[in-house]
Amino acid sequence: MTPRDMERALARHAREHEALARLSEVALREHQLRTLIDEIVATVTDTLDVQICGVLRVRDDEAGIDVVCSVGQPDPPSVVPVGKASHAGYALDARETVLSDDLTTERRFDVARLVALGMGSGVAVIIEGHDRPFGVLSVYSSRTGRFSEDDVNFLQAVANVLSASVDRQRKDEATRHAALHDPLTSLPNRTLALDRLELALARRRRGDATVALMLIDIDRFTMANESLGHTAGDQVLAALATRLRETVRASDTAARISADEFAVIYEGASDARDVVELAQRIAAAFGRPVQVDGGERAFTASIGIAVAEGPDATAASMLRAADAAMYRAKQRGPGSYELFDGAVRAAVMSRLHTETALRHAISEDQLCLHYQPIVEVPTGRPVAVEALVRWNHPDHGLIPPLDFIPVAEETGMIAELGRWVLEQACKQGAAWQQQLALPLKMFVNVSGLQVINPAFVDEVADIAKRTGMLRESLGLEVTESVLIEEKSAAMDVLSRLHDRGLRLVLDDFGTGYSSLGYLRSFPLDGVKIDRSFIDGLTDDRDDGAIVRAIIDMCRALKLAIVAEGVESEAQLVQLQELGCEFVQGHLLCHPMSAEEVGEFLARHLLSSDDLRLLMDGRSGVRGRRRRRRQADAVKA
Repeated sequence: MTPRDMERALARHAREHEALARLSEVALREHQLRTLIDEIVATVTDTLDVQICGVLRVRDDEAGIDVVCSVGQPDPPSVVPVGKASHAGYALDARETVLSDDLTTERRFDVARLVALGMGSGVAVIIEGHDRPFGVLSVYSSRTGRFSEDDVNFLQAVANVLSASVDRQRKDEATRHAALHDPLTSLPNRTLALDRLELALARRRRGDATVALMLIDIDRFTMANESLGHTAGDQVLAALATRLRETVRASDTAARISADEFAVIYEGASDARDVVELAQRIAAAFGRPVQVDGGERAFTASIGIAVAEGPDATAASMLRAADAAMYRAKQRGPGSYELFDGAVRAAVMSRLHTETALRHAISEDQLCLHYQPIVEVPTGRPVAVEALVRWNHPDHGLIPPLDFIPVAEETGMIAELGRWVLEQACKQGAAWQQQLALPLKMFVNVSGLQVINPAFVDEVADIAKRTGMLRESLGLEVTESVLIEEKSAAMDVLSRLHDRGLRLVLDDFGTGYSSLGYLRSFPLDGVKIDRSFIDGLTDDRDDGAIVRAIIDMCRALKLAIVAEGVESEAQLVQLQELGCEFVQGHLLCHPMSAEEVGEFLARHLLSSDDLRLLMDGRSGVRGRRRRRRQADAVKA
């Protein structure tokens, strides 16, 4: 090499280093990949003094190679073929740089187009990607033997700059996606959903498009998640997310905004009916059984709908409105939907007030227990009491459980509240057992969340031990819905409780599924006939037939029978004729404080004939007078 050639080579080498440094700075500064690619093509063309330069990208399906940017061709193709049909395709197959010193004699790949353009030599350099090549950097010169080893090294270094930028962009996109999407379902998360809702509301302010927000809550999912296990619960959520995505339009946003809550942003509805129809389709999609753990599990969803009204609607106000409507839908029953309006607004404000006040009630000892005796029909003796929680509100007095227990269950306060009730009831039960020297039974209502929690068994045993309550005298009342909807988890917990000597009673029997099958399969000791049947016992032949059937069925299964809500002599007489063993109701005793019930127990345990005498003389004036006199004595 002559001194002049060496001087030229050194100058070219310096230009390449300078160009490479400049491209590296651009790559670090520029977040738009296309801008960097344009800069690379222009810089390489100028630095190497070549006629054609291009960056090509492999399609995701690898069926073609797209030309991202190209200079030097009057009519560049938008795509080049894979494999031997092109220089880039051949290099990708070889997974290495392919240099051709003389394109006119090239036989490895098709060069007809390049030769037609007057090209004599070329280089195709692989641009690496994360798990496969991103594409190819190709350059061509009109002269043969044009590219030196330094030129090829420069091109490889440029390709590396682009490769690093591609990888950095991929990681940035992955980070942004992770920050804005739910990892389980890949749906947008709460942050992204609210951002899209704000954008939709902004578009609405510029036009007349309708914007609606739906909140979709899976009914009783917390209990199902505990009973199925969190892995199976995740499978359910993923399956329901797929159904939601398939049900909404491509232009809608379907998101997962909390553990068991989804959202849909619906733009461009003709009117509220379109939104309601979509809610109905979503409810139907969620209602189809889900395959989980080798079986099927059915779910329902409560849906709250808010439609933007006025120019000042915000994402936060829409979210509050939809949440209020969803709460109202839950009150109507599983699988319901509700459209936000003034009545919903009033209901949710009342509910929020109740929730806040209840939290204070638990922490400030505003809760108390009342007790109602359960009486043995043949002897008239009180044999058990049921503990009933009351909220002694400083302003509103005693609040019944139906007004606050549902709020406690929805907010998760039920665990703390239920534990407090159980402990207080056991303390009082143990005290009565000592005072009266009798194994008086104490019955306590437990929630579904308690029954499906495996730790509940040890919790009950610990409370009984600490309070001195005999386990065989402690009864737990559960509802039919818990046994059916959470059968597997409930069966395990109830069986372990029963094995430890606790009595298990099915509450409100007759109002739910009332299946003989689960009466036989669960370790139950008794059932309580719901008061709705007792109300119609004396004047409704159907109710009488139902009560008779329940009693006959329970006697055949050797289950104790308690009739709830007994309020008249006639009901009491007919229950005795039907063979009912135990009764509970206002005829005998209202729910009272522990002190009042203690006096009642002491008085009536000393006289076993009160209720028995009430059953005698059922005909004639004398019998009616005796029944009235004795009923007054029992109630007193």
